[in-house]
Amino acid sequence: MTALFHGRFAIIPLALALASATASAEDYYVSAARGKGKDATKEKPAKDLGNLVARLKDGDVVHIAEGTYLSRDEAGSDSVPGVQLIGGYSDDFSTRDPWGAHRTIFAGTSAISGSTQYRLIVEAKNCPAEVKVDGIIFDNGPRNHYADEKNLLILRRADAQKGLNATPESGAIKLDLGVQCSAVVQNTVVLNTAPTGGAIQVKLGREGRASIRNNLVVNNTGEGIFVQSSWKPRDGKGLPAFTVENNTILFSWKHDPIATYGGNSLKMDQEVQLVASNNVFAFGDYGGVDNIKQAKGITLKNNLFVGHKLYDYREFNTSVKVAEFEDEADQLKDSGANVSKAMKFPVGERFAKLYADRPEISRAEVDAKAKVSTSGANAIRSMLGLPVQAGDVTLDANVFLPRIQLDEALPVGLAPYDGFGCKKP
Repeated sequence: MTALFHGRFAIIPLALALASATASAEDYYVSAARGKGKDATKEKPAKDLGNLVARLKDGDVVHIAEGTYLSRDEAGSDSVPGVQLIGGYSDDFSTRDPWGAHRTIFAGTSAISGSTQYRLIVEAKNCPAEVKVDGIIFDNGPRNHYADEKNLLILRRADAQKGLNATPESGAIKLDLGVQCSAVVQNTVVLNTAPTGGAIQVKLGREGRASIRNNLVVNNTGEGIFVQSSWKPRDGKGLPAFTVENNTILFSWKHDPIATYGGNSLKMDQEVQLVASNNVFAFGDYGGVDNIKQAKGITLKNNLFVGHKLYDYREFNTSVKVAEFEDEADQLKDSGANVSKAMKFPVGERFAKLYADRPEISRAEVDAKAKVSTSGANAIRSMLGLPVQAGDVTLDANVFLPRIQLDEALPVGLAPYDGFGCKKP
């Protein structure tokens, strides 16, 4: 392919420009244990992704070894171009085990000097290669502001006297990509984030494509996964396409104790194409899948819905449970083989008790409106391996988004549930 000339200026065809950009892509290496300097080679890795941001360009690949990373100057947030970030390596980069022996953990601190932005932000207008986030664990527990050392109740205000930030109103992963970009988010673990939007949030432009697969999303406010479009066509053409498959999403809290939003496993914009299959959507303060904006032609098949408070699926103001998908859901093109049944989830007993025993505002009102198949306080207790009990609802919110430890959360995602959800990569 050759360049075309117009007067004195060369016009480079898009395919040629992208091929050239891909050819110039570089590999970088990061190690918390061995890292020093800016070489970022396998032999002399950098110490943190944050130290490399200024060097990165679209198409680059960053390999990140085991360890805990707080970003440059412990800011707790990284913003990068359209790169690939691959974690879970041993320190010599010879093997990978992202959820086992070689955990790459992105965290931060609650210091007021830190950022309250998403832990990872990937922005690109053009994507010469596939954008990827693979094998990284995102734990916002250290970034959150809790009421006390018990870590049971998040606070959304800063404390200047103690030098503490507000709990970040942001999630773990935010992708904002342009026209015809392709993206993959896979094998990640996300816990303890407190966003208004998505714990994993992906926005695509015209004709973009994203696969969000085999992720474990546990104990977050807002939406577990939120897919968005920056393309608003009048003719419905060029809509970005999302595949959401084999994810396990549990304990999605509403934004705050009295909020009327958040608390869903999956939410979508109107201007998207979506196929969601083989996922576990469980224990949402409001629901499983929220299509309040009424995206059309959605495929929602072979998913497990468990323990939501108000609905398994919602279109605008219509709440639908699994058994009613075929009859009452107008925007579902394919809704076959979805199920709702009690399952045992091996979350740590300490957290299970905190979640099941939490005082809730208006639980009676929520239960009265419930249109789900596996809900109710004692049903949830049973699925978390706890004895059933009677109890009163109080107006105290002394437990809200209590911090879950990684070793309490990981067992939930190591194997599928009757074929639904993620597994250890």
